Amino acid sequence: MAVLSPSRRLRRTVFSDGVEAAGVKAYTVYNHMLLPTVFRSVQEDYHHLKEAVQIWDVACERQIELRGPDAGRLMQMLTPRDLRGMLTEQCFYVPIVDETGGMLNDPVAVKLGDDHWWVSIADSDLLYWIKGIANGWRLDVLVDEPDISPLAIQGPKSDDLMADVFGDAVRNIRFFRYKKLDFNGTPLVIARSGYSKQGGFEIYVPGHDGIPMALWNALFEAGKKYDVHAGCPNLIERIEGGLLSYGNDMTDDNTPHECGLGKFCDTHDALGCIGRDALLRVAKEGPVQQIRAIDIDGPAVGLCDRWWDVTANGKRVGRVSSAAYSPDYETNVAVGMIRMTHWEDGTAVQVHTPDGVRDAVVREKFWK
Repeated sequence: MAVLSPSRRLRRTVFSDGVEAAGVKAYTVYNHMLLPTVFRSVQEDYHHLKEAVQIWDVACERQIELRGPDAGRLMQMLTPRDLRGMLTEQCFYVPIVDETGGMLNDPVAVKLGDDHWWVSIADSDLLYWIKGIANGWRLDVLVDEPDISPLAIQGPKSDDLMADVFGDAVRNIRFFRYKKLDFNGTPLVIARSGYSKQGGFEIYVPGHDGIPMALWNALFEAGKKYDVHAGCPNLIERIEGGLLSYGNDMTDDNTPHECGLGKFCDTHDALGCIGRDALLRVAKEGPVQQIRAIDIDGPAVGLCDRWWDVTANGKRVGRVSSAAYSPDYETNVAVGMIRMTHWEDGTAVQVHTPDGVRDAVVREKFWK
């Protein structure tokens, strides 16, 4: 099996020492950084995530900071979601689109103030697009990558673990809201969010004064009674929950409406959005393809590291972008982009996997 060759271009994170001590078995590269993908096994990590609590090094979810009088204007230019009613201490899931309405990223926007935002990005070089917009429009705003690294606490016992470290105030944080709570004299932004459907938090950790590993160690010490493990975003669980992966399930060739994200597009109201006119046309005409859940028959499928064709009666009607065998649902769960002629719930199709053609069924809703 091939291995990653370390270099300065492949960045370690502020939690890498802890990740290695916890026995990480595999990584991927995400925003030019290491992202763990397996500790025990994908299946064991999956079951534990649903039963207990895990600590995830997701420092690769880099922040893009917008600071200055035009920060709010710039943020609205990037997304078709109407941000006018967004309050400080709120987090919004925001599709980011280009001038054609194509998806550039699907980050979480964190509003620290009217003139101060963080954009917590998926895997892409979005920083350069945002810098280009700010410079091209001569906006009064500083765009940069701050020294902030998210640490995720995920699983049904997350509230108990976090309360032991930060106090019971953490239990009162509402979904997609944040509060600043103290750790060793340093206020940390803590949001109720995360890349799983098991519940939990994301802590935005500054990289100075030894805070990252001090927090990592404190969480593991407090978590012993909750059977805490090091973990990572789990392929099976995120497909079950319909959590999309930018670069896997969607690219800049796709609009938010094709990705099932139309509810996050207030196109008529998001007056400053760069892709507004293009998305108005898309909203009027409707998408001709859209992301759907797919059940794939047979034994466990292999890794979906390239698109698998989806056909019906010998004609290509879509493609699968992510797939895994679900122990809980006892089927191969998958994410696919399917043409409108075949996206109705219960439609029979065939998926062309590396192991051969499999019968499959399109589902309107995901499993979780």
